[in-house]
Amino acid sequence: MPTPVSALRETFGDRKPPDITRKITACVACRKQKIKCHMKSDGQPPCSRCAKRGLPCTVNRSLQMLLEDDVTWKHGISEKIRRLEGITNELMNRLPESATATPSRDDETEIIQNAGADDRQQESWEVDPKCEPASIPASCISEMSNPSPREAAGPPRGDDIISRGIITRHEADSLFQRYHARVDHLLYRILGDHQSLDTVLSSSALLTAAVCTVAALHSQTFGHLFDECYREFKRLVAATTFSRAHNADDVRGLCIGAFWLHEMSWALAGTAVRIALELKLNHSIYQALKGSRTAYLQTRLYYLVYVCDHHCSVLYGRPPMSRDCDSVKAAATQFLETAHATEDDVRLASQVKIWMISAAVFDAFGVDVETPLPADRLAQLRRFSIALDTWYADWSDRFGPNANVGNYPAKGVGLHFHFAKLYLCSHAFRGAQAWARGQRFASAEMEEIANTAVLCATSILGVMTSDTELQELLNGLPLCFDTMIAFAVVFLLKVATKYADAVSLNNGKMLSLVDRTIAMLQHITSGMHPRHLLVRIGSGVQKLRGRFSGENEQEQQLPGPAAELHTTTPSMDMLQGDFEWMQNMSDFDLFNLQAPLSALESWPLDAEFDRGP
Repeated sequence: MPTPVSALRETFGDRKPPDITRKITACVACRKQKIKCHMKSDGQPPCSRCAKRGLPCTVNRSLQMLLEDDVTWKHGISEKIRRLEGITNELMNRLPESATATPSRDDETEIIQNAGADDRQQESWEVDPKCEPASIPASCISEMSNPSPREAAGPPRGDDIISRGIITRHEADSLFQRYHARVDHLLYRILGDHQSLDTVLSSSALLTAAVCTVAALHSQTFGHLFDECYREFKRLVAATTFSRAHNADDVRGLCIGAFWLHEMSWALAGTAVRIALELKLNHSIYQALKGSRTAYLQTRLYYLVYVCDHHCSVLYGRPPMSRDCDSVKAAATQFLETAHATEDDVRLASQVKIWMISAAVFDAFGVDVETPLPADRLAQLRRFSIALDTWYADWSDRFGPNANVGNYPAKGVGLHFHFAKLYLCSHAFRGAQAWARGQRFASAEMEEIANTAVLCATSILGVMTSDTELQELLNGLPLCFDTMIAFAVVFLLKVATKYADAVSLNNGKMLSLVDRTIAMLQHITSGMHPRHLLVRIGSGVQKLRGRFSGENEQEQQLPGPAAELHTTTPSMDMLQGDFEWMQNMSDFDLFNLQAPLSALESWPLDAEFDRGP
């Protein structure tokens, strides 16, 4: 075998014996002393003299040694490359022919053109020559252009909840059937024309994950899949934040999550509104009125986004992101006259109309619950009340029994009406925290409005505690109904214990109704998934009821001034108990709400109970 140096010279065609033949074998210390250096047999330091004396032992590297090391390194790299090529060829042989085919000249041209289109879109702000004088102003620049071909292609195939091995196909089919046959009908068929899991899978991984997650939340058989489905759904939602590759079914998935998943509802609703506007779903009404079925589906989807946004906005004291544009105001009624409209669309349009009124109430009165409502605003409140009465008169007799959800459509009209009326009339209690004990309302008209609020709250709880059909639907109704029950309970608790003298309804009857509601919630939620919001509401209001009872008993046992002192100097044990039950509902977003749900925000921490509902 040739030496490494000889092999190197052979590579360059120079067979001349190398001029450098001398190798340095003595260490620096021995050479300096000019004595013989006894190195190990492998030629590696230290030598025997340096080792014996504990001296540093180094050998200066000659040019020959450097050349040998270089050749050795190159030889090692060549061997690694040879092995890598062998592995690569083996992998290529295992791939199908379509994956290893060499792209044609046309394919290469298309790839280059697509890449160039992406670059042009990113680097320029071109003016659109098709922009007309009456166009939307920003449509004349590339900011509102369509996504690039690469973006429009969407996420790669195999990124859905089944392909990733989160759940099996059988489990996904079962969850889809659970959602499609029951839950979807409770909210006006968000799925639209989708009748099978296959069409959902082929259209949107986000929609697939949303359906499976919500179905698992409402299924006793497959409830154990909820956490895994929920994590996958959140992953897909996060991937949509900066993506432009969206379609209408992605919006459906976001709406499904916002209607039923309370921990993400606000964020999902905001994303749904943004994407819906990017897709210009709010413009579809004009073509829908001309008979286009595609535009019809897009319009009803925008109405779902509108209702979803208002569920997550008005009730939480946040301005809605979807406003009352032309496609919502008059067109919502015209929409029902199209050839494609169904009873589900009638229900949806009724929701659009009532949330328009509630949004107007929010805009008019804001969220300042500590300032009394001025007397000159009563006329405006009356007009809103009349608008709600008119809404109820228009829609209360429009619905008969439904094949999928029974009498819920007709009963839902009454529940939504009483809840909207409760939200409106609860404004009468604004500023009540400053009242002296036993104080009444300043005017008979304000007292009448307050009594209306109490009657609406008792109507909600009265129906829920007596109607077994509605009770069976609670494990499926959207978050709005959970919110409705929670606020009605807390509202009556506060009125019965703090403002009983200011209203006409007997506080004993109010507390009795609250107790029946709590018992109903305990019974109903015993079979629900532990992550269901109503489970946490049931536990929270039960503990709040116990606290109110304890406060009243202690107050009755203390004479005169001592009782008054008790209401203003709470013990640390009492406050500790408040924190404990709040922790059980730490992700229950009602604590961060303003009117009308601000009651739950303040009461648990406020031992004086001095804030209005």
